[in-house]
Amino acid sequence: MEFTAEMIAGFLGGEIVGDKNAAVHTVSSIEEGKKGSLAYLTNLKYEEFLYSTGASIVLCDKSFEPKQEVPATLIKVDNAAECIVKLLQMYAAAKPRRKGVSERASVAETATVEGDSYVGDFAVIEGGAKIGANCQIYPQVYVGPGVTIGEGTTLYPGVKIYEGCHVGKNCILHAGAVIGADGFGFMPNAEGGFDKIPQLGNVIIEDDVEIGANTCIDRAKTDSTIIRRGVKLDNLIQIGHNVQIGENTVSSAQTGIAGTSKVGKNCFLAGQVGIADHVTIGDRVMVGSKSGLDKNVGDGEIRFGYPALPGMQYHRAAAVFKRLPDLDRTVRQLEKEINKLKQEE
Repeated sequence: MEFTAEMIAGFLGGEIVGDKNAAVHTVSSIEEGKKGSLAYLTNLKYEEFLYSTGASIVLCDKSFEPKQEVPATLIKVDNAAECIVKLLQMYAAAKPRRKGVSERASVAETATVEGDSYVGDFAVIEGGAKIGANCQIYPQVYVGPGVTIGEGTTLYPGVKIYEGCHVGKNCILHAGAVIGADGFGFMPNAEGGFDKIPQLGNVIIEDDVEIGANTCIDRAKTDSTIIRRGVKLDNLIQIGHNVQIGENTVSSAQTGIAGTSKVGKNCFLAGQVGIADHVTIGDRVMVGSKSGLDKNVGDGEIRFGYPALPGMQYHRAAAVFKRLPDLDRTVRQLEKEINKLKQEE
């Protein structure tokens, strides 16, 4: 599908500088732009590429003024970053969705797959499972007994959803995600080994959640592990049993949250954050990369480091840490001078 600069500017309420008939059929970065692509300038550190890009159209802010001639047609908008997201969403929505159940899929007689959903090759839908309308179940997905999948949800290849779990509407689970594996529960026994604690709960994932590739969310020991509406989880994240994550919280890759901890609404956890068991994190909390939290954190706080400290305290401590060798030399020199003065008394 092809779009002209005039069509795009009309959709975004933008101003055209250049050829209104310039046409594009794909989207690219400004560095990799080629004829027929729409690029964007949302960060001025990439401005140098604007003057050599091969893209046919470039989206930029109305406030931006080029320093030299631009080969592409410009479309100036109030907020280029927001507008490029709108265009990407429109482009993605225009892609045709697959329909129908593959002959090579295994769908139990007691399972329900509602109209217009797609079930790919070698996918397995167990008894009592319910797949809502307009879902996309890609090849080699496993949907266990009694699982429910809300309408409009996409399960990419290799997703595994264990018995009794629930996934809401318009969710996206990327390849290799595992939902509902046993929580890590063991009790030491008299022989020096460990007895397994049965994990009898499930996982509830509410609407509009996205879960990255190879992320694992364990089922609860009892009751439910709960991922609330709008949560976005990156790849390679581990969520322990009975954890609850609040609405619209975001976590980058390799975060680990131990059992029974609670994370509030609208939080941001950067990469490789670790949260100990039975910790409660308030709403709107921000946690820096590689931080470790073993105590409760109140609403709106910022944490960095291991063990995690309040934001400004961490930065002050980090500044001192860099100076430790110099401070050590100063202290040793002062000790020598003090000892010398004592000897002279």
